[in-house]
Amino acid sequence: MTKALLTINNLTIRFSKQEKPVVEGVNFRLNKGESIGIVGESGSGKSLTCLAILGILPKSAQVEQGEILFSEDSKDLLKLNQKQLQNIRGNRIGMIFQEPMTALNPVFTCGDQVDEILKAHTSLNKKERNARVLELFQEVLLPEPEEVLKKYPHQLSGGQRQRVMIAMAIANNPQLLIADEPTTALDVTVQKHILDLLKKLQRKYEMALIFISHDLGVIKHITDRALVMYRGEVVEQGLTSDLLTHPEHPYTKGLISCKPPIDKRLVSLPVINDFLYGRGQETQEVTSKRRAEIHQQMYRAEPILEVKNLNIWYPRSSNLFGTAKEYFKAVQDVSFQVYKGETLGLVGESGCGKTTVGRTLMQLIQEKAGDIRFQNESITHLNPKDLRSVRRKIQLIFQDPYSSLNPRLTIGQIIFETMQVHKICKNNRERKERVIDLLEQTGLSAEHYNRYPHEFSGGQRQRIGIARALALEPELIICDESVSALDVSVQAQVLNLLNDLKAKYKLTYIFISHDLSVVKYMSDRILVMNQGKLEELNEADELYENPQSTYTKKLISAILE
Repeated sequence: MTKALLTINNLTIRFSKQEKPVVEGVNFRLNKGESIGIVGESGSGKSLTCLAILGILPKSAQVEQGEILFSEDSKDLLKLNQKQLQNIRGNRIGMIFQEPMTALNPVFTCGDQVDEILKAHTSLNKKERNARVLELFQEVLLPEPEEVLKKYPHQLSGGQRQRVMIAMAIANNPQLLIADEPTTALDVTVQKHILDLLKKLQRKYEMALIFISHDLGVIKHITDRALVMYRGEVVEQGLTSDLLTHPEHPYTKGLISCKPPIDKRLVSLPVINDFLYGRGQETQEVTSKRRAEIHQQMYRAEPILEVKNLNIWYPRSSNLFGTAKEYFKAVQDVSFQVYKGETLGLVGESGCGKTTVGRTLMQLIQEKAGDIRFQNESITHLNPKDLRSVRRKIQLIFQDPYSSLNPRLTIGQIIFETMQVHKICKNNRERKERVIDLLEQTGLSAEHYNRYPHEFSGGQRQRIGIARALALEPELIICDESVSALDVSVQAQVLNLLNDLKAKYKLTYIFISHDLSVVKYMSDRILVMNQGKLEELNEADELYENPQSTYTKKLISAILE
């Protein structure tokens, strides 16, 4: 047997004062040049396992037992002191963190941050380091690399920041590269570019790769072998192709099944608990005939929302008197209609204008030109009183529920306050009863009323956002990337919930996302945007099967099944 580059034996990690270990009895080996995927939901122990390799576990986490043997001399990384570990971190083992915006230092330029890695681990002089940083930026395909050297992280897009992180991780040609969810919140096209780039760099430098993800489509694309973690334990491992085609553990089967399928349309998505607890996993399909009948009836009525020639411009530069001289045209001449009971999908890459359109519909952003008609009444240039009435009927579920919830209020108070402002229900007693009812309808419970936002998981916070939107009894809800950062299993639960609530309350949705597989599952029609313009609008299945524009074809080809 070939000597492994990395061997983990019986690794067990526990947080202090916690009964059950968060990582328990993990075993795997990784050879030179090989790639392995670690799959599982948030909290399964994926990231903690890899943080233990680098010796950067949180202070409250302790390695209870096990060994991590690295390199030809089989050094146990758990027995090294900090100085010895510093010689390995960033040098022989590189890491790409999940969120580059928080991993990169906001007060240093991107060039300086990569230079720091080289300065710590090489004897290159300043001129040689500058040349190496530029070479790295060119290697990770950053546009205008000379300019990126001088830019700060906030001046780059998400995909560009991720490329800077990759450049830092490979700066010293490491033997092992750990990538922790590096593509979770990226557009499908950017995600594919990043994955292809990692594969290319891995081959070039003969690196071993550990790729952490909850998305099996991504794991299939980039890894040779995979192991599945559930509640801190490895429940299954093997060749990626075998594991995905012939899964044995119910949890693995659940992870594979809960992603929206492209080739058929299900009434509801399976969830992991169906598999873990042996419940029925048969899911009913929506036939093309039934879908056509629903659409024929839906599109016979008047639209609930009509957008005509919408233009949204932002001033780029102004003269001495503050008058704009030049504009950035975020949205250009976009027109569409939304019908009662419909889900209109709005897709495109970051920066295409999706969220801008959604926020303009609520008049959170003022349009430059065009008209927005809701229930056959123009809602542009309304006075504050009338605008408040419209905003009650049009609600928004935000992309990041944590930043949209007041950390100083309990979730009960947050939803209660919303109802109080708009005078929903007769009195405070009825409002509290209504809040509890909404929490229960969205999969939470009455006991959650007095808890604060930080006490909930990402999926639970998204449910709170949905409950808050429903509190005002809206007719149209704009879902802005409402499942983009969730595990596929939690994503399935939230998508099912949204569809159930839509049927119960006869709601209309505008569903904004960069993930075409999710949008296809949710939508009746899909509107594709590209660089602020309407690229294509069609029935969801027809658009996927017969895309008309080159851009739409590119989006579809980037989906990792």
